[in-house]
Amino acid sequence: MISFRQYTQITEGKYPMWLRVTVGGLVMRIKNLSNQIQNEKDPNKQNKLISQQNTLISYISGLGIGVGSTDNVLIRRLKGTILNKK
Repeated sequence: MISFRQYTQITEGKYPMWLRVTVGGLVMRIKNLSNQIQNEKDPNKQNKLISQQNTLISYISGLGIGVGSTDNVLIRRLKGTILNKK
């Protein structure tokens, strides 16, 4: 695993810094939720955590589609949605 400093200096792919940092933060939140799901005994709470995790995964998918299609409107909307959720 590379350090965060090395991650932010990667120029391969040339994606914007906000995108790389946002996806890195989302991945960390997803991993945290995964640990919470495994440790939770109550099925209702597990389902709520899984729902939160699926929402974060959908943001990453949306960013991938937006960047892949170079749709600037979609990227701006996703950026606004994700940054407002934090």
